[in-house]
Amino acid sequence: MSTEPETTEDAEPGTPGAETTPAGADAGESGEAGAGQLSEAEAELRAQQVERERIAQRKAEKKAPIEAGAKLSGKAADLLAAVRAVESGEKPAATVFAEPEPAPRRSAPEPVRRPQPVAAEAVTASAAPAPEAVQAVRRVLTEGGAPETLAPQAAAALGEGADELLRADPWQLLRVAGVRPEQADGFARALLGAECGPDDERRGRAVTVWLLEQAALAGHTALEMPALLAALAQRNVPDPDSAVQDAIAEGEALVFQDALEEPGAAAPAEEDGADEERPVRVLVGLERYALAEESLADGLARLVNSVPKQDGSAEEWERAAAMVQGSTAELIRAVAGHGLVLHTGGEASLAEPAALLTAARSLGLRAWAATHSPVGRDRFAALLRRSGQTADAPERTDEATTADSPVATVSGLLAGLEGPGRDADGALDVDLLVVLDAPQLDVETAALLTESLPDGARLVLAGDPAVLWSVGPGRVFADLLAARICPQVASRLPDPGPLGELVSGIGAGELNQVEAPGKEVVIVPVRDAGEAVHRTVQLVVDSVPRAIGVPAEETQVITPGHGGAVGTRALNAALKERLNPGPGRFGGFDPGDRIVHSPVPGRALPGRVVKADAEGLHLSCAGESVVVPKERVEHSVRHGWAMTAHQAVGSRWPAVVVVLPGDAAQALSRPWVYTAFGRADRHLSVVHGVEQALPRAVAEVPAKPRTTRLPVLLAPQVAGE
Repeated sequence: MSTEPETTEDAEPGTPGAETTPAGADAGESGEAGAGQLSEAEAELRAQQVERERIAQRKAEKKAPIEAGAKLSGKAADLLAAVRAVESGEKPAATVFAEPEPAPRRSAPEPVRRPQPVAAEAVTASAAPAPEAVQAVRRVLTEGGAPETLAPQAAAALGEGADELLRADPWQLLRVAGVRPEQADGFARALLGAECGPDDERRGRAVTVWLLEQAALAGHTALEMPALLAALAQRNVPDPDSAVQDAIAEGEALVFQDALEEPGAAAPAEEDGADEERPVRVLVGLERYALAEESLADGLARLVNSVPKQDGSAEEWERAAAMVQGSTAELIRAVAGHGLVLHTGGEASLAEPAALLTAARSLGLRAWAATHSPVGRDRFAALLRRSGQTADAPERTDEATTADSPVATVSGLLAGLEGPGRDADGALDVDLLVVLDAPQLDVETAALLTESLPDGARLVLAGDPAVLWSVGPGRVFADLLAARICPQVASRLPDPGPLGELVSGIGAGELNQVEAPGKEVVIVPVRDAGEAVHRTVQLVVDSVPRAIGVPAEETQVITPGHGGAVGTRALNAALKERLNPGPGRFGGFDPGDRIVHSPVPGRALPGRVVKADAEGLHLSCAGESVVVPKERVEHSVRHGWAMTAHQAVGSRWPAVVVVLPGDAAQALSRPWVYTAFGRADRHLSVVHGVEQALPRAVAEVPAKPRTTRLPVLLAPQVAGE
């Protein structure tokens, strides 16, 4: 059975049965660590695991219950009763769903002792299941007619005793990435025979969890109850209510009641004992994302409600602000007095965080910047060098490397492989952290990052709110912008030239024709998929190098999805044939191939194949050497002449060719077009086959909604402060 869906990267979030693989997020971890070395993927996964354990411990220590629902009636009151029934060990009634009592919120959380770095040997030992465990799972999979190649993934996902768990509950196979309910049903029928049926409560629980995982892949941290029940019914679960109830009772999902304030309604007068019914929405989510959102809300409140470290007098900050103008000065003044600041703008606005970094370091602050991708890190480091703004190395020449600049990737910073390291308490050794590409922060990464900051530190989240949101669940930057809990500085530096004018118009919902005397923007109409592939190859190999002067290796192709006649697979096959033909002896790859490496789901690292040997596939990604073991190549490496917009976000190239075949119309949205078109520095070619669907998408199709709880969690944290 095949486990890789052929979809575009932006399936409708929450659509029942939407089976998406997040763009740029091919499952599989990198195996680039040698013996006794800690790989970036393993370090980050371990850091996230330790952080989640610490968050769970904190949640367990919050003992005082909140009288949530005291003013509720009807279904909401029944829900509260069900919550208490679950906590006492009883099952709730079949028609109601419960949430564990919410923990009391703190206006200013106490300092947290951060986890210390973990030894590489401990990570390596816990990263991979034992060979005998994999073999035992392989036997069960073979007996049930499932591909035995799933054994390592199943053993890792299910943990100790995975083989026995699969025999007792075959639907646990759904915990393996890429497996769909119909495939798990076939596996269960082979193992259970006549005992297998659609009304099996094991199936209902497993499909409930699977749907919540699919919702997370689409960006949601939780699902509204009606949407979840409808999706279960579509998956032929006879009693969706009972399925969700069982998942809650077994601790596999959590249910939340969020009070909703009616527009214009005054707050209820609690002192006169009014028994007013307040509207609520009932949400169901997985514990890992619930804990991450709680931890993130706590961490953000700690920054908002605390006084930043007093390094540099007010007069010194003001002198720094007076040396610049406009929104740059506004940013410096905002950071001087606040622990959390949001900064918005396009590519040109990066000059403002650069000026802030310079000012902060001149005042003696340990100031660092973090980016989403290595390409973004290198670009920002180059910006600092060109403008002479690296305070501790102002005389560096272009011989300087990124190691000489206070810039890291977010993943490298958290894993301890880049950046300033951590202090004695386990916190990041920084006074100011500027996170660029902030829209790419999912809730788990944002929680880990925020909780890793020491008390008194300042955090600036900067980015372009019009780009695609994170591959992982949540919409952290958008939620914070909407919540208005801290200063927001909008850059007034426009992106220059015809490309800047075109992309700015798209952000405003208009697809304008722009004057491009230097062929900065070229439209190439096509009639069908075959012509789209042909013209794309022609542009990359011949037209752009000849007319624009940008070589093929500096031109990036962007298309909506991986599958289909004009997806990344088809385009990469055609481009490889022209640019680096070869037999593909190692999993379809040859030395010199452009690739995209996904060391962990949600991260895409452009690079090239160096060689292949018994160790695995040797890659060069952003100047760093990576070795991917043979068994992980299929899941974590793709050819990279063409990629999706989600894979490309956070990076830019001298020339970009955006391919829009006729069947891509349904995948287009304003954020997708804005992101894809905005990856070009000097030249943009658009292979156009969608006719009026393109301007319609720009004008009428905004970002697809995501269901998150962060705004609700933030409100009591900062209320009345």
